[in-house]
Amino acid sequence: MKNVQTLIHGKNIIPMDKQEQTLVDFSIAIQDGRILDILPSADAQKNYSCDSSYNYGHHIIIPGLINTHTHAAMSLFRGLANDLPLMEWLQNHVWPAEKKWANDDFVKAGTQLAIAEMLRGGIKFFNDMYFFAETTARVAAEAGIRAHIGMILLDFPTPYAQDPNQYIAKGLAIHDQYKLHPLVKCTFAPHAPYTISNAPLERVAMLANELELPVHIHLHETEDEIAKSLEQYQMRPLQRLHKLDLVNSALIAVHMTQLQEDEIYLLAETKANVVHCPESNLKLASGFCPVQQLIDKNINVALGTDSCASNDDLDMFSEIHTAALLAKGIAQNATALPAYQALRCATINAAVALGIDKETGSLEKGKSADITIIDIDSLEAQPIYDPVGHLVYATQRHQVSDVWVAGKQLLHNGQLKTLDKDEILSQTREWNNKIINSTAVN
Repeated sequence: MKNVQTLIHGKNIIPMDKQEQTLVDFSIAIQDGRILDILPSADAQKNYSCDSSYNYGHHIIIPGLINTHTHAAMSLFRGLANDLPLMEWLQNHVWPAEKKWANDDFVKAGTQLAIAEMLRGGIKFFNDMYFFAETTARVAAEAGIRAHIGMILLDFPTPYAQDPNQYIAKGLAIHDQYKLHPLVKCTFAPHAPYTISNAPLERVAMLANELELPVHIHLHETEDEIAKSLEQYQMRPLQRLHKLDLVNSALIAVHMTQLQEDEIYLLAETKANVVHCPESNLKLASGFCPVQQLIDKNINVALGTDSCASNDDLDMFSEIHTAALLAKGIAQNATALPAYQALRCATINAAVALGIDKETGSLEKGKSADITIIDIDSLEAQPIYDPVGHLVYATQRHQVSDVWVAGKQLLHNGQLKTLDKDEILSQTREWNNKIINSTAVN
């Protein structure tokens, strides 16, 4: 009998592997942060002794969820400006608030709040884009969560940097610091085609190719974005990025609500990745991403929440649910984005988009032990006929009980293990009061 560090026994395990299976009464053996074995629980009892054992007889076990697009620190702006279209919301409310408040302390407090919320909702990994990215990286590393930290880029000055050269220099310094970190990595994160000119984007294309890093960008989010690009560049944004050598398998294109048929073919040919943010798009009335059309062309589609300022939560279960229903309504087809495919968008598809599918995104031998446990022992969660469908259509984030990242338990019975809930609540209230009082005075 071999001894392992951890054995997790589960009633229902959905590994999100190529077999699209649900394993009943199976166990996961974990050693040195990785999945050593997945086998029937009866065999696990015979083959393995362990230092720690967890029994989940009334639960569903899945790979930890991945939030493929967010701005974590903006949790402190949750609900700051509601019921506005994107550009009015951005130019008249968000950008002025960021100019006034964004600094290291703001980003530290906002990121801690975001990570706490994400872990409590079963999210083990987030792909971020925001200022003071070195602070986001540090907070994520201390919390033990996986994160891809966006090396933000804009043409104009902000409290973080004065020009494109300074944004890029700061981003590359973060990349150098974390390139060997087991959990925290970097992506290039040019904000959007309408905020960045050609020369900085050309440099990003060169550096991304040289360093083999993804490029994470808001793209084709609104009709206004398309119109302004046609006016300024005489071409649509995706065509412009293609001419700048940015449309390829490293592209993580966020939103994509304005797509023509030829653009869908281009995404398919180049193997670009799309991140669908259904609830943010709905709230800002940005449009609808044609998810089923993309999937039909074998384009990899992942899911993200966007920020708490435009959503107003970091709830991936809600995002999965909305994405599945919205896809059916848009396609007028009840079979569009079926439950298993919707769950893929928040797990293995997201890992593919971020280039880490060999490490995480599914529960398989040799991969990192990144695991989310959902408690289904309640009136609201019964009865259950199809565990996958149940996760997509009937599960809420408050049912998450436990989360592991790289074999380390970060959430146990709903309690955070690496973050102080009371301290986060206290500092969040301080920021809330500071922003409210400043707004009242002005």
